[in-house]
Amino acid sequence: MDTFNFSGGIHPPELKNQTKDLSIKEFPVPEKVVIPLSQHTGAPAIPIVQKGDIVVAGQKIGESQGKISANVHSSISGEVVDILPYNHPVVNKPVPAIIVKSDGKNFQIEIKKTYWDYYRYSPQDIIKVIQEAGIVGLGGAAFPTHVKLSPPKEKEIDTLLLNGCECEPCLTCDDRLMQENPKEIIEGMKIIMFILNIHKGIVVIEDNKKNAIEAINKIVFLEPNISVKIVKTKYPQGAEKQLIKTVLNREVPSGGLPFDVGVIVQNVGTSYAIYQAVVKGLPLTSRVITVAGDFISNPGNYRVPIGTLASDILSYCGYKPEEKPHKIIFGGPMMGISQGILDVPILKGTSGIIVQESKNIQFFSEYDNCIHCGKCVDVCPMELMPNFLSYYAEHMLWEKCKEFFPNDCIECGCCAYECPAKRPIVQHIKLAKFYLSKK
Repeated sequence: MDTFNFSGGIHPPELKNQTKDLSIKEFPVPEKVVIPLSQHTGAPAIPIVQKGDIVVAGQKIGESQGKISANVHSSISGEVVDILPYNHPVVNKPVPAIIVKSDGKNFQIEIKKTYWDYYRYSPQDIIKVIQEAGIVGLGGAAFPTHVKLSPPKEKEIDTLLLNGCECEPCLTCDDRLMQENPKEIIEGMKIIMFILNIHKGIVVIEDNKKNAIEAINKIVFLEPNISVKIVKTKYPQGAEKQLIKTVLNREVPSGGLPFDVGVIVQNVGTSYAIYQAVVKGLPLTSRVITVAGDFISNPGNYRVPIGTLASDILSYCGYKPEEKPHKIIFGGPMMGISQGILDVPILKGTSGIIVQESKNIQFFSEYDNCIHCGKCVDVCPMELMPNFLSYYAEHMLWEKCKEFFPNDCIECGCCAYECPAKRPIVQHIKLAKFYLSKK
């Protein structure tokens, strides 16, 4: 078990029983996909196809631009029927997207396994493969992986943490991936360690994932430089800075990044995608998501083509809300984003679609003044003072907000979860971040 611990945190209901024992299934090829050119941190990709072009699955259709950006690929074969602004599940406005109509044949690009023996090539060669494959962090942040694997030369990296915590309630896609593809995940981990030239890797898994721990341990047993660290189930254990504190007792400085303390953190899904790209020659065109919650008769973990519409996924999973008020969330219920419509595509960073009936959600059209109980301060994993941030943001005192480090907030929602006055603390802090970024 973990020797160290991070401050704060909470223990929300896990709600994983609905899907934790369900194997990953291949989702059928949809009639169309909508591939946003912005589904990663950084600059959006530029389309390199035109309306009317015929594409195949795995073909690059969007070229990255700038240092922080990522390529995008078609996840099905068919015709490019339009390139236009389309609904986005994260950005609250339409963004440019490429719409591909399926031809029903699902033709694939010609696969070249050039780098299967990656250790014969330079780290830069392998980074280019990862960049070309359009891989981003699949834990949710969607930061371009080739950038993350290229830390500044003056930063000495000594440890890789592979994040298998999956601390969000309801989600089980990473758990199932570790159970079913442990060998590929660890091989992807070895590729990352080769790129970074480091000799210490740790797979971190929460103690509520017994089968995943067993599966990973069987593979790690043969790897002298890789170990498994079992940590207590606690939210947000899977956040980078909290993971580093728990496992290594190192604290990332305010405004800093993991490489400032000699660590790189990658999600297990990202490691699997790296294996697929480097060893199998496959770009990132699909990912595993969890579909669960109320009104779902066929919940599960599905490998879904990126760009598949939420409406198609939910229809396949037996979504029948019976006109009862409910909420649909992309991601987990703590940090996920509620959707207003179903005509939105899943992205590279989408970990799940969760449906919650209104009777299972607390709605607050109004909220009370802060009662100064300090509960939000106690549970904040970043040791901030959310009470002051919330108050100053509510009254648009942006300079006062700045004094309490809003940019260090990871938006985990622990503060709002514990607040007896039910104040929208996270929304207030997001607002402060937005206004301060404009100055």
